[in-house]
Formats: sequence, structure tokens, C-alpha cells
Amino acid sequence: MTETTQRGGVPNAAPVQTGKPGLITQVISSKGLAVGAVGLFGATVIGVSTVAPAYTFTISLGPVASEVGTQAPAIILLGFIPMLLVALGYRELNKVMPDSGTTFTWATRAFGPWIGWMASWGLVIATVLVLSNLAAVAVDFLFLLISQIAGNPAIADLTFNPFINVAVCLLFMVGAAYLSFRDMKESKVFQVVLVSFQVGVLVLFSVLAIVKSFSGGSGDPLAFDLNWFNPFAVGDLSAVVVGLSLSIFIFWGWDVALTMNEETIDPERTPGRAATLTVIVVGGLYLLLGVALMMYAGVGDAEGGLLNDSIIDNVFFGLADSIMGPFAFLISLAVLVSSAASLQSTIIGPARTLLAMGHYKALPARFDSVHPQHRTPVFAIVVSVAVAGGFYAVMRFLSENVLWDTILTLGMMICFYYGLTAFACVWFFRKQWFDSVGSFVTKLAAPLVGGVILLAMFVMTIRDSLSPDYGSGENIAGIGLVGLLGILIIVIGLVFMTIMAVKRPEFFRGEVLPMQHADSEKVTS
Repeated sequence: MTETTQRGGVPNAAPVQTGKPGLITQVISSKGLAVGAVGLFGATVIGVSTVAPAYTFTISLGPVASEVGTQAPAIILLGFIPMLLVALGYRELNKVMPDSGTTFTWATRAFGPWIGWMASWGLVIATVLVLSNLAAVAVDFLFLLISQIAGNPAIADLTFNPFINVAVCLLFMVGAAYLSFRDMKESKVFQVVLVSFQVGVLVLFSVLAIVKSFSGGSGDPLAFDLNWFNPFAVGDLSAVVVGLSLSIFIFWGWDVALTMNEETIDPERTPGRAATLTVIVVGGLYLLLGVALMMYAGVGDAEGGLLNDSIIDNVFFGLADSIMGPFAFLISLAVLVSSAASLQSTIIGPARTLLAMGHYKALPARFDSVHPQHRTPVFAIVVSVAVAGGFYAVMRFLSENVLWDTILTLGMMICFYYGLTAFACVWFFRKQWFDSVGSFVTKLAAPLVGGVILLAMFVMTIRDSLSPDYGSGENIAGIGLVGLLGILIIVIGLVFMTIMAVKRPEFFRGEVLPMQHADSEKVTS
């Protein structure tokens, strides 16, 4: 296969020819990615997959209900707001700079190479390390599902054997890496099947819960009340903080739709629309599930209630038998599918960010490579999965609490890079704030409010996490482990950035991606 230098109709793209002159097989971006591989539907499906609604919601609803009671839907609604506001800012940036580097490229254009590099560090660390968490959950529910089907509870306990657990976890990661290595069209088909099953089971679960609530339900069932959706009824500031923290966890992942922008149809508009649709679809699904389970089980701690010890940590599994009867295993399968699908789709984000950083000389040149046939960043994929797998293997043998505390630490990084990207939108479009009402809303007000909320959460989490009681309660010299991990991640990022500034100084001198704003004659990438 030979590549031509002729530019096609897609920005920063060129057609690829086979050995037969004149026969164009596909269009590629300047980084070698296949353009037009994913449309709006496919990008939205992959976005929903990355969020992993079955997995995230089953472990989140109980803790939220314990904090705010019947206002859980209001907290979900409150958590939805900053994600939507930031998504609008992402959409505006993508319209003028459809680049797979997303946060890295946009923050560099707005604030310069040093801030852009650190913002992308937060993104890459968050997404790479959360891969280990997703694989671990997939392993847990795989053994749980097998035990349910076989009728042997002892099988579920195999997940507690660290050797078996790590081995199966690494197999999941290798499988996800292979699917990510294949071209984006194959990944899209895989994701459509798994996400359709996952969402279908969750909707069925919700409908059955609502229907059964009218015939008595479980625990202390409640009659539907519109006041559940009133955020002002929460009252307690600490509950508001819980809601915003929840949003980071249950909505995070929608931005993967933007990292595929060089591989989508109509890259200026499709990724932004897909990201916004992902947030809306997932938010609607969460509200349906929250209302259904509150109507069915109530928010008490009696047997069958959401706050009962046997239910609160995993509400889907705790209520599956009473709601779905002999088909309860479908819930375990849905969570397993949710984790496995998200494991594969989550790889997309860091791999393409690392590709962009290599392309723009912010990382070693080896990262700026794609497979000649599949047009995927294979080296970046291998590095992402290898780091995640190594991290999980070490931490699983050392301490499960360390793994959990690390996941809490990643929440800080997510707030950090989402917030910086939102501010990048505000600053990049500073000369267009008052061009129209739409510009004021999407280029100033929405990303500014969303960014302030998320960076405030970042600061508050840093402050709280230094307490020895935060997270698992593990501490070193009286300082919380979560806070120490967060600081350590930032310091390691600063060290790596300094090394790259010495090895590849042209990027850090602003020669590769110079600072620009929306009135620049041409935004190049």
C-alpha cells in the first residue's frame, strides 16, 4: 500500500491508494488514522460504552441514597449539569480543531505547551489506570455469573485468589487491546452489540421494578413524587458535594467521542454531537433506574431496601432475584458486558492522545505511529495496556485498598483535565464571546461554569484527601494515602514533562503547536 500526499475533502486528511493506481480505498488523517470509520450513532454508542452505565450505577446508587435519601434523582440531575456544560465547550473546540489530541491540543493552543502537556497527563493517567479497575470488575462478575449459572456459590470466591484474579484480568486486557488494535469499524460493531444488550437489560430491569412496585415491591416501596427531582430540596452542602463527586464517576468517559474526531464522518460536528448525546442518554438512563428502584425498594435499611447491607454496595445484584426472578443472571451478565465493553472503548482515549503527543513532538517519536492496515495507534495501545496491567498486578498483590485509593485519586485528575479543557474553550474563544447569544452560552457561560465547578471539586478533593480518614483510611505519617497519591502523580508528570522538554525542546518552545485564538487567520493542526 502506498500513500499519496494529495489532500482530500477532510481537513488534515489524505487519500490512501492500493497498488492499483487511482483506486482510493480510504481517507486518512495527517496522523494516519482512518477518516470516516465512525458516524454519529457509532460514536455515541462508544461514548455510552466508555461510561459503563451498568457497572457505575450499581455501585453508586446505594451510597448516594444513604446521603440524600429520596433526593437521589435530584443529585443525579445536579451531577448531570457540569458534565453537559463542559461537553458544550468540548463541542465548540472540536468544531475548529478536530484533533485526536483533544485536551492536549486544545489546552496547548489556548494556554501554551506546558499547561497543555500537564492537562493531557491528567487525561492519560486517569484513563490508563482506570483500565485496571474495569478489568477487575469484569473478573468479579465473570466468576459471579458462572456461579449463578452453575448454582455453585464457591465459584464466585475464585476472584479472591490473587493469582487467578490477576491472570484472568490480564487476559481481559489483552483481549481488549486486540479489539482496539483492529480497525475502528470492527470496534464499533463489537460495541453496538454489547451496549445494546446492556441498555436493553437495564431498561427491562427498570420497567419490571416500576410494575412490581404497584403490587408491593420490596423493602419500603415509595409512590412516585416529582419533588425527587428538585435539587433545591437537597439543602445540605455536603450532599451537593457528594452529587458532584458522583457525577465525576458515573458520567466520566463521554469525551472518548471527541478523541475519535479524526476517524468520524464530518469530524467538525459529529464528535461534539456524539459527546452531548452520550451525556443526555446516560443521564436519562440513570434517572429512569433511580426512580424505578426507589419506587420498588424505597430508601430504608430494612430487608429489601436500598440501604440494606446486602443491597447498598451492589443494588442491581441485591435486587435482581426479586425483580427478574429466574432471569436474574441477566443483570450479572449486563454488568460483566458493561465492564468488558468499557475496557475496550476506554483504550481509545489515551491511545489517541498519546498518538497526538508523539505527532506534535511532545513524546518520543515512536508514539507517532499507526498500523499500516488497521490504521490504529498500535504502539500507544500496547503502552497503555501494559502500564495498566502492570499497575493492577502489583497493586493486587500489595493491597486492595491501595487500588481503591488510586481510583479515588483518579477523580482528582478527571476534575483537573475536564476543568482545564473547559477553561481552554473560554480563553480560546475570548474574542467571540459576544458575537451572538449562542456564542455567549456555548463559548463563555457554559464552559466557564462547568470548569469552575470541576476545578473547585479538584481543590476540595485535594484538601479533604490529605486527611488520614479519607478513602480507605490508610495514611503515611498522618497524611491520607489518596492525597499523597494525587500529589505523587502530579510530581511524576512534572518530571516526565521536564525530561521531554530537554529531549524534544521544539514543542515546549511553541514551535510545533503555537498559541492561537479563534480569530487567528487559520488554526492549523
